[in-house]
Amino acid sequence: MLGWELPPHNSGGLGVACYQLCKALASKGAEINFVLPYTAEHNIEFMKIHAAHPQDVSAVLKAGIAYDSFKYVKNTGEVEYIDILGQSAIYEKAVERIIEDAEFNVIHAHDWLTCRAAVRAKQLTGKPLIVHIHSIESDRAGIEHGGNPLVREIESMSMMIADKIIAVSNHTKKSIVREYGIPASKIDVVHNSFDTESLVPESGANAYKYLTKMKQDGYKVVASIGRLTIQKGLPNLLTAFKEVVAREPKSLLLMVGSGEQYYELINLAAQLGISKNVIFTDFQRGKGYRDAYSIADLFVMPSVSEPFGLTPLESIGYGTPALISRQSGVAEVIKNCLKVDFWDTDEMANQIVSVLRSDALRDELHRNSLSEYERLTWDDSADKLFNLYAHHRTEALAV
Repeated sequence: MLGWELPPHNSGGLGVACYQLCKALASKGAEINFVLPYTAEHNIEFMKIHAAHPQDVSAVLKAGIAYDSFKYVKNTGEVEYIDILGQSAIYEKAVERIIEDAEFNVIHAHDWLTCRAAVRAKQLTGKPLIVHIHSIESDRAGIEHGGNPLVREIESMSMMIADKIIAVSNHTKKSIVREYGIPASKIDVVHNSFDTESLVPESGANAYKYLTKMKQDGYKVVASIGRLTIQKGLPNLLTAFKEVVAREPKSLLLMVGSGEQYYELINLAAQLGISKNVIFTDFQRGKGYRDAYSIADLFVMPSVSEPFGLTPLESIGYGTPALISRQSGVAEVIKNCLKVDFWDTDEMANQIVSVLRSDALRDELHRNSLSEYERLTWDDSADKLFNLYAHHRTEALAV
């Protein structure tokens, strides 16, 4: 298994999905060697974790959020920062060394950052390759056929060479066919899921004391939690929220996360005249992250293109209903939530206002979505992958 991150050293949902999927696979008897591009303590017992980096490097430290540079600390004490494409190339070379002594039946790679290494491993060993797509470059660019051409080339090459492609949703499958012309028959959909037991119970007073006081004074809170990046459609949310504030002045928008649009969004809130109604927290972990869900009356995920989207499930688990874009994979899993096209800011504002004005609507939405949420399990996803592993292993042995 080739992956780019695992909790608690993750910057987004990719690491969480990998962790939960591997945990479910291991519970069914899979022996997993998970290869990361950095060294860290994860306290994971259900699989072996390996660090793939140059032998003259004593540590690899993340310098920022996902798709940012890593800090390579050499044995001599020298420090070097490597960009994301350079890291992918370094990871490939290190994986070459690891597989010389490794025994495995299947290569399972997650997203483009690991794909060069995965293709090289297949070339050297002849083992079947499964490429698991959590998002593609056009998703991250927020535009069809857009993004970094080098990343697109890696994605295209690896998916053509792969024995099987896993997409996290039908939305993602359609995107792969559209962007790269991959036959639909080569792509299986294995939805992400959610470990309902992973949520940490609420304890103590909510971390957002200001919002707690404002709610006592009659204010309602809308939360958006995730990376502040083009893919997430946050300028549209701010545009919609201007109308929300005009109709319901006692409304606050809590924006939790970091990313390249951080200052752009702060500036946009000022231009729209809603700065006093929008609170930016930057990146949060632990209680600050969890309490952002529970303090809210509504969670909104307005993504331009969201391959899956775990945050609405977290929101439901912490007691808050969700409004999500129709352009998301999670919309295929949760039916009892509000849905809107990412570009329709008028309808987005209408739906937000409807929830803020009606506690009964808010509670009914959450009650119905919670019944779906409680049935979610990673076991079904793991079963599909186990069958896929067995099929391709049998094919490989036959050859």
